[in-house]
Amino acid sequence: MIRPAGEADLPDLVAMIHELAEYEELSDQVQIDEHSLAAGLFGPDAVARDTVVEDGEGGLAAHALWFPTFSTFLGTSGIWLEDLYVRPGHRRRGHARALLTHLRGLTEGRVEWEVLDWNTPAIDFYRQLGARPLPGWVHYRWHDR
Repeated sequence: MIRPAGEADLPDLVAMIHELAEYEELSDQVQIDEHSLAAGLFGPDAVARDTVVEDGEGGLAAHALWFPTFSTFLGTSGIWLEDLYVRPGHRRRGHARALLTHLRGLTEGRVEWEVLDWNTPAIDFYRQLGARPLPGWVHYRWHDR
């Protein structure tokens, strides 16, 4: 079942963020904890949302952490997908496709995300959905830490 994440999901969400970072070989960059995730998702100044897939046994099989965007060119809102993660034991069951389809249904604009260039299973999956990389765009980051 797909549903919005709730505060009771925080331990599973933080665990999945760490699992994704380990897969992406970026564990040394993870600083999030339940408190900071709760503030970002549920606090008075919440900036993100999370949609989850329950595994049928009271746990979570997958999640999509996202936030609304706005395109000045299109004049419509959209979604930036920050994390899409399906736990290994739950892969190839349609959870990622279901989450992306759900997010697509939440906006009349576009859904955008990034993928590491070496993550060929994800790239192949996204291509199967009809998603394509944006030629001519270079990703920048300004970060003081």
